[in-house]
Amino acid sequence: MSKRIRIIGAASGVGAQDHGCADGPVAFHRSQAWHELQDDPHIDWGRTLFAPDAAGRSPLERVAEVCRDLADEVAGTLDEGAFPLVIGGDHSIAIGTWSGVARATGAPLGLLWIDAHLDSHTPDTSYSGALHGMPLACLLGRGDKRLLGLGVPGMQLDPRHTVVLGPRSWEPEEAEFLVRLGVRIIGGDEIAARGFAACLDEASRSVAAAGGGFGVTLDLDAIDPALAPGVGSPEPEGLSALDVRRGLRRLAGVPGLRALEIVEYNPDRDRDGRTAHLIADLIGDALPQLTRQPGSSA
Repeated sequence: MSKRIRIIGAASGVGAQDHGCADGPVAFHRSQAWHELQDDPHIDWGRTLFAPDAAGRSPLERVAEVCRDLADEVAGTLDEGAFPLVIGGDHSIAIGTWSGVARATGAPLGLLWIDAHLDSHTPDTSYSGALHGMPLACLLGRGDKRLLGLGVPGMQLDPRHTVVLGPRSWEPEEAEFLVRLGVRIIGGDEIAARGFAACLDEASRSVAAAGGGFGVTLDLDAIDPALAPGVGSPEPEGLSALDVRRGLRRLAGVPGLRALEIVEYNPDRDRDGRTAHLIADLIGDALPQLTRQPGSSA
């Protein structure tokens, strides 16, 4: 029997300044790109979770609630033997995704965080107050207590096996925090100098060495906005879509991969469905490896 892939939508834009990412999962689910992909018998769309209504609740309380629900959904999916593939939604949902994986595995994870940003602010250091700039810090045990410890006590990630790949815009407070914990940051300049494949190989070895397994979270703004225009916080230049597709295909075959997350799809900014088709291509490229049972031949 092949492993089943269960897509979980996390339709929340509460953590971002532009709330258009809240429409990302539903828009993708309705897109022609998904309809072409859903014919694969190994993949199905599970639940789509929505942020609670704003009435009487702060953005932080709403993010905390949707992340708790998402952690439950991800942990339950793993407990059933399926592979969670989360589609967001702004990147604050990562708090829920990776807390759920940590809960199911019972230990902090390795994580490859592919992003144009470091997402490692706290309420004390954030320039904007936007919660989608804080999820990596929360997963590493720093932030508002309502966003911490949703999976296992303390850190949800092992900082020695956490790598941020592709950032090209950040504030010094974020970098100082990550460096102090031992998180590896492989920025755009280093990728240009060494090549994407070499940097991905290093990152893959590091995250896969974590005892609790590892995950991959892809913020679509890591990719050049000319190739992926439908994102919440575009930054000039960025990674090649082809490099990311090839990289994800390779990562999908690495033993110990527990879950995959693709976030910050903003259909309001998409052009000609280009970003939706890229999401489908990313999933389609990874499917053959993701559905292969351990020990089976390729």
